[in-house]
Formats: sequence, structure tokens, C-alpha cells
Amino acid sequence: MIQSYRDLKVWQLAMDLAECAYRQSECMPNAETYGLSSQIRRSAASVPANIAEGYGRETTGAYVYFLRTARGSLKELETHILLSERVGLLDPTRSGEMLKSAESIGRMLNALIRALKAKQ
Repeated sequence: MIQSYRDLKVWQLAMDLAECAYRQSECMPNAETYGLSSQIRRSAASVPANIAEGYGRETTGAYVYFLRTARGSLKELETHILLSERVGLLDPTRSGEMLKSAESIGRMLNALIRALKAKQ
């Protein structure tokens, strides 16, 4: 039974991905503190934060809005991961794992959005 946003599997996986993104960005050079490292952290943290914020809203429409925002942040994170790999800041194996996780989270967000819209 879901009693909190913390019970949502999609939120839990988004938190895991955000933690991984933070840990991976720690390995980036200091020159990236305000560049890709910061962008990765910001977009990664935004995904579970928007899931939680939407859950806390009073209407289904607002919840869907924040889930879509989370989905947008997820796509932003994927882009930052891909760019970091292309410029040699992230190991391809690790970035591949993160992208696979992001893809799974994206599917879950899409399913949750569809389910909520069907209730409207």
C-alpha cells in the first residue's frame, strides 16, 4: 500500500540514480564544479524531488504536471551523462549503467502519468 511518495518504486529508483550521479560527478575535475558536474547533480536531484512534490499536490493534474517535469529533468540528465562520456569525464561502462537506469525510470514515469490521466 502506498502511503507516501517514498513508497513509490519510481521515486526510490530515481533516488538511487541521483545518488549514483552525485558519486560519479565527485570524480570529475575541479574545472567542472560549475559545469557538467553541477548540471548532472542538479538534474539528477530534480527527478525524485519533482516526483515527491507532485505527490504532495492536491490535484491529479498538478501531480501529472510534476511527473512530466521529472521526466524532462530525466532527459536533461541523460544528455549530460552522454556529453560527459563523449568528452571523457565519465567511464562508458558507468554511464551506460546510469542511462539504463534512466530509461527504466522514464518508462515508469510514463506508466504512472498514463494511469493518473486515465483516472481524470
